[in-house]
Amino acid sequence: VQLQASGGGLVQTGGSLRLSCAASGRAVKAYTLGWFRQTPGTGRQFVGFVRWNSDRAYYTNSVKGRFTISADNAKSTVYLQMNSLKPEDTAVYYCAAQGSRLRVATDPGEFDYWGQGTQVTVSN
Repeated sequence: VQLQASGGGLVQTGGSLRLSCAASGRAVKAYTLGWFRQTPGTGRQFVGFVRWNSDRAYYTNSVKGRFTISADNAKSTVYLQMNSLKPEDTAVYYCAAQGSRLRVATDPGEFDYWGQGTQVTVSN
């Protein structure tokens, strides 16, 4: 499985960005796609995840109501729409894939494949 993240950039507080994660490879649709973020000196923080062919996504509390994760099955791409951005959202954002399981684990160590990070910077 290969993951290619894109869409990061610089935005002012209250602004929006949409990140994309293009997925490819064998049986990619069997994987759950998650988003994480990381700031210097910290570990990767779970942001949310979505399953292919599902309208439901799950989020960490700090982004609920502001971030939306969606999956475009035809394009094999997962999106992270980020609205009402805050300076504390500044981080490198990663997409990751987890093999199918009954209950999705949110620990980054439980994800099998990672895309390269994309920097999101929210200015005051």
